[in-house]
Amino acid sequence: LPIVEFSRVLGGGIVPGSLVLIGGDPGIGKSTLLLQVSALLAQNTGKVLYVSGEESAQQIKMRARRLDLLPPELYVLTETNLHSIVAHIDNMQPKVVVVDSIQTVYKDELTSAAGSVSQVRECAAALMHEAKSRGVPIFLVGHVTKAGSIAGPRVLEHIVDTVLYLEGDRFHSYRLLRSVKNRFGATSEVGVFEMKNEGLVEVTNPSAAFLEERLPNSAGSTIAVTMEGTRPILVEVQALASVTSFNYPRRTANGVDFNRLLLLAAVLSKRVGLRLSDQDVFVNVVGGLQVGEPAADLAVATAIASSFRNKPVAADLVLLGEVGLSGELRSVSQVESRLNESAKLGFKRCVLPR
Repeated sequence: LPIVEFSRVLGGGIVPGSLVLIGGDPGIGKSTLLLQVSALLAQNTGKVLYVSGEESAQQIKMRARRLDLLPPELYVLTETNLHSIVAHIDNMQPKVVVVDSIQTVYKDELTSAAGSVSQVRECAAALMHEAKSRGVPIFLVGHVTKAGSIAGPRVLEHIVDTVLYLEGDRFHSYRLLRSVKNRFGATSEVGVFEMKNEGLVEVTNPSAAFLEERLPNSAGSTIAVTMEGTRPILVEVQALASVTSFNYPRRTANGVDFNRLLLLAAVLSKRVGLRLSDQDVFVNVVGGLQVGEPAADLAVATAIASSFRNKPVAADLVLLGEVGLSGELRSVSQVESRLNESAKLGFKRCVLPR
């Protein structure tokens, strides 16, 4: 059930009086996830008020019917006026409130338009007061800008108790729910979901899912073990090095940091002796996952070298290690957890820092 994984990312459960902000790109599945969670909470805890400022009640009902979510204790309100929303909360006394989204809510006292800095800040502060005074958890949905930050003032993330990001590629089915701030639990926890016709479904074994279509013994393919919170996840890193047709070689990164790719290409050229000055280098993490930790450096560098030499890496090998500017391998954390996860999936060998 999505609520089990959702509660785990929150740090064990939904805390009364907490204000939780959920951000993500448009169309990534924030409303779908919260509708599923709201329906499951309504079945088990009592009244849940789902406030929508973007969709009509009929649209929400159509989605709920498609997902087979029609509990009698789930109430839908299509409203954007803050005073009206607070009045409904006072009258209904719900156990949980969802506001989708905070950018559509406005206060009459402010002359600025909904979604402006002042409106978003004041409305979030008012909802925080409502959550604390009544002991009701409130979930706010926030859109993400092109820069990757939640739209509205940065202070919004300081007002709330917990910040969750729903990440993923819209053209892939996998979604990651990541905790980046949590006053009641650990940060950097991650839940992995798959978008299906019946909504978001928990992925019980993310590593196996990300390696499902891997072609073993193919040049330019390696396996990295990344830690998402306390969860080790095996991902396939693909690289392609080909002779450039331009004056300056291209460097393209999908799923890894672009500056990190430039660093690794420079180390391979200077320290290892690979002539990449006339090679276009493309790196991709399969499945739409974003890998940010340096422990994947060795896998990325080896994938580039494998493609450049056109020699495959052993199919039963995983690679761990941060690559320094001198070409040395530096240690990574939680090695035992990474190796245990690798062994469960049938990998026999590992290259890691001494």
